[in-house]
Amino acid sequence: MGGNNRLLGLLVIIIVLSSTVPNGSSVVSAQQVAATAAEQELTIAQQELKADPDNPDKLIWVGRRLGYLGRFDEAIEIFSQGIERYPKDARFLRHRGHRYLSTRQFAQAESDLQAAAALIKGQADQVEPDGQPNAAGIPTSTLHTNIWYHLGLAFFLQGKFSEAQKAYEHCLAAADNNDMRVATLDWLYMTLRRLGQDDAAAKLIAEVTPELKILENHAYHQRILMYRGLLSPEDLLTSVSGGAGDADNTQRDIELATNGFGVGHWYLLQGNTAKAREIFQLVVNGKSKAAFGVLAAEVELSRLK
Repeated sequence: MGGNNRLLGLLVIIIVLSSTVPNGSSVVSAQQVAATAAEQELTIAQQELKADPDNPDKLIWVGRRLGYLGRFDEAIEIFSQGIERYPKDARFLRHRGHRYLSTRQFAQAESDLQAAAALIKGQADQVEPDGQPNAAGIPTSTLHTNIWYHLGLAFFLQGKFSEAQKAYEHCLAAADNNDMRVATLDWLYMTLRRLGQDDAAAKLIAEVTPELKILENHAYHQRILMYRGLLSPEDLLTSVSGGAGDADNTQRDIELATNGFGVGHWYLLQGNTAKAREIFQLVVNGKSKAAFGVLAAEVELSRLK
């Protein structure tokens, strides 16, 4: 379906929702519109796959659309079909690994992402199109960076910090824009701190400045500025507490989870486990259950116990 038809479909959704709001109100939440649009996008993806069943791209998009709706087990099943049908296509392992992370199956995620990393060895990288584009409409990640980034997270969540370091270093080497770099630098910084490599961690982020141009990973950028002492934990906590419970902005919820985990982890590194536990619990209580900050906060709470 072309871009004009997709826009027309979204307008129809808004009109229909507006006509069904109780008491004749024309107010429609952004969450309602987004959820209905996501369902429509899944339907379109399924129709396109039915029309072209031997196209791996169409199969991937069905799995991705299911994942955006939180239907992770169904997404995993779709990607498993792709792995069986297209065993040399690293994208299916990359996406299934991501959804294994979403479902807290960290060892399975590690296995898939390591297999994907082996498949891309010696291959040219490729930009991954965004299913949920940023405001600029510019994709910021690639197949290689996504494989290494998610593999680093799988290791980090299991406490395998030496392995996480290597994965994030691969990711950083493949990153070609500021957004991917700050996200990777942040996780690599935390990993190095957990390994006791404090000097290396400080050197790693020394050139990240407030003026750095970022399209979407603002929370990671802010976290690094906090590590450098250019922002305080309270600066980041203001956004966490001020936006909590904002049901109409999924991206904001994700950024809150990201900032919240960064602050909690910072307190953990300072030895303030009581404050760290408090912030991690705030993150876990948030709405974006599949956000990486939530996954990591759950793990850290478990470790603190």
